[in-house]
Amino acid sequence: MKKVWTNRWKKVLIWLSGYLSFIAFAIVGGYTIVKSEDEELKKTTKAAFFVTLLFTAVSALISILSDINALSGYKAGFTAFLSWFSFVITLAKIAVYAVFIVLAIFGGDSSDSSQETEKKTAPDQDTQTEEKQAEGKTAKRSDKAVETENADADRDA
Repeated sequence: MKKVWTNRWKKVLIWLSGYLSFIAFAIVGGYTIVKSEDEELKKTTKAAFFVTLLFTAVSALISILSDINALSGYKAGFTAFLSWFSFVITLAKIAVYAVFIVLAIFGGDSSDSSQETEKKTAPDQDTQTEEKQAEGKTAKRSDKAVETENADADRDA
């Protein structure tokens, strides 16, 4: 069956879910951490978790500051500051997630094909190594047998 979801697109989904919603990321990232055996996907999920957590904390800070502003009677200067601060954070969030999504698509090595190649060649290399070790053991046994025969012949002589 054709593999539709490559690691690159899985990484894009992880970063996109982190941008869209913390709950969506919790579902996608949690599934990746629990079910995936690929260490690179787990590494991407952890990085996306920290970035998502950072922007969630900043969003919570903005919410707290906004509530403080509401309690103090909506000061015009502080309201303008919160508006600009929120705008800058939104732009930073878009830029950070866009960069990580682009890196997930185009950056890094193509681990999809290299992993498949490694899986195909690894058993062959293991088999060859085992064969060489078996030959070495046979050769050592043969040498010991020859030495034993020579020692027996020397004793008889």
